Amino acid sequence: QVQLVESGGGLVQAGGSLRLSCAASGPTFSSYPMAWFRQAPGKERAFVAAISRFGSFGSVSDYADSVKGRFTISRDNAKNTVYLQMNSLKPEDTAVYYCAATLRLGRATMTSGTYEYWGQGTQVTVSS
Repeated sequence: QVQLVESGGGLVQAGGSLRLSCAASGPTFSSYPMAWFRQAPGKERAFVAAISRFGSFGSVSDYADSVKGRFTISRDNAKNTVYLQMNSLKPEDTAVYYCAATLRLGRATMTSGTYEYWGQGTQVTVSS
């Protein structure tokens, strides 16, 4: 069983930055892909970013078009933690952000149904 706990959310002004963290416990952290999703009020859960299991070789990462160039996903296997660095934040980035993990696939995907483990989420609010 994998347990994921997000942190680092909060209130930030447009144009500012935040770094989200997702601490993992359970099976070996480096052995599974990780991803970030977000859900705004009245909206469906949407893909944000994902990172593969091959961090030591230069992890393969993917991003939603809406955040590409602004957000960066990374992982620190020694700390069992995945990060989402968010720069140039916009009001439309306001949402609850969730981290997710899968033990079924060796590569990250953009599909929420791929991930069987989820954190409880952390709120990010970007003011105008």
